[in-house]
Amino acid sequence: MPVVEKGKKMAKAVALAGEGGGGNRLSGTYTRTLDFLKDVRGEVRKVVTPSRKEVRATTTVVIVAVFAFAAYFYLVDAVIGKGIQQLLHWLGGAQ
Repeated sequence: MPVVEKGKKMAKAVALAGEGGGGNRLSGTYTRTLDFLKDVRGEVRKVVTPSRKEVRATTTVVIVAVFAFAAYFYLVDAVIGKGIQQLLHWLGGAQ
């Protein structure tokens, strides 16, 4: 739905909600709820389920990335830990 149509739709909803000094509040709420549900239905129709091949490929990428980050953070932790241990030993603290 183009932006202009959405803007017109929102302006209409605001106008409906403001009419009648609150007497038309239930009707405006009902209309806005129906419009919302229609919009939700339209968006859900755009959802595409990935194929088995796509799911397998993205899962592989995620698993490889997790192991790569785990290795990276293990190395960073080991280097920083060794550095702090050496610093404390130099200062005469930990043995």
